Amino acid sequence: MKIQVSQFTVNKRFPLTISRGTTTQTTNISVKIIENDIEGWGEASPFGVGNHRQTTEMITDALQKITPVLESYNPWQRQEIETILTQYQIPSAAKAAIDMALYDWMGKSVNLPLWKMWGLNLNKIVPTSVTIGINSPEGAATRTKDWLEYMDVKLLKVKLGAKEGIEADRKMLLAVKETAPEIDLFVDANGGWSLADAISMSLWLADLGIKYIEQPLPRGEENKLATLKEHSPLPIFVDESCFTSVDIPPLADYVDGINIKLMKSGGLSEAWRMVNTAKAHNLQVMFGCYSDSSLANTAASQLAPLADYLDLDSHLNLIDDPFVGASVEKGRILPNNLPGLGVQYSAFAT
Repeated sequence: MKIQVSQFTVNKRFPLTISRGTTTQTTNISVKIIENDIEGWGEASPFGVGNHRQTTEMITDALQKITPVLESYNPWQRQEIETILTQYQIPSAAKAAIDMALYDWMGKSVNLPLWKMWGLNLNKIVPTSVTIGINSPEGAATRTKDWLEYMDVKLLKVKLGAKEGIEADRKMLLAVKETAPEIDLFVDANGGWSLADAISMSLWLADLGIKYIEQPLPRGEENKLATLKEHSPLPIFVDESCFTSVDIPPLADYVDGINIKLMKSGGLSEAWRMVNTAKAHNLQVMFGCYSDSSLANTAASQLAPLADYLDLDSHLNLIDDPFVGASVEKGRILPNNLPGLGVQYSAFAT
């Protein structure tokens, strides 16, 4: 099989600020796997969690180095290819792009969308949340209004963990809640709180009717989750603390759910394993994203019927998404009936 690797840059309509910084633009990587005149498409996007970083350059370099090794295989040899990717220790985002492209190729080769090949029911897909980044109370209220004008919003995820402290978090959240009083709110601190602040905020947020807290503590402080769970009236989800299925069992007694992202997991294959592992431990499952385009988010939407919560909104905040795939209907991200991932080029593609 032939493999092509290239880069593309996407720009956000509204900058996104979380506890670790602000993003306005990212350069992502596309992968094409070509065999028998069929193209399978995949995407990798850079991300960073604490001292773990996968940059555009790191991902591109890994893909270019592994390409000569993989070209002697064919796209049906997914198990063997996955073993090679693991042996070469390539970054998880690079693995995700290859895995995604292999699945896209497979679906196109049999002329079926992945969700249908897997026997999934699109009626099970829940609405996606859309994200309000860290901002001033006035800025957060304006961003909330922007989302409400843009689409039929059912859920809002509010990023907290401001450097100014939890009082700033409280003021911002109240501004969002006042702007959208009828919409359910979730909170994601991206590891921006101390244990004491997380306990204090969980009590305060519960009184406001917030549904759950995501990643309240920094990655590396998982030993404090037991204490937080003991004191928190709200369900606790982990994101940065959980990359793959092997991370789930040690966390299972101290959290209520996990956030699966294709860039962390290494693709759809591992995402499926994570769903099964989480469910075996009575945990709920969310699918999330980084600065992914419609390509990666449409790939994630193929597994969306298995999720309790969805946070697949990054492509909705792009002004120049080169791809088009899953549609938005009544706040739900729905894959289409096209074969494979069901992704095509948009008007912004060059």
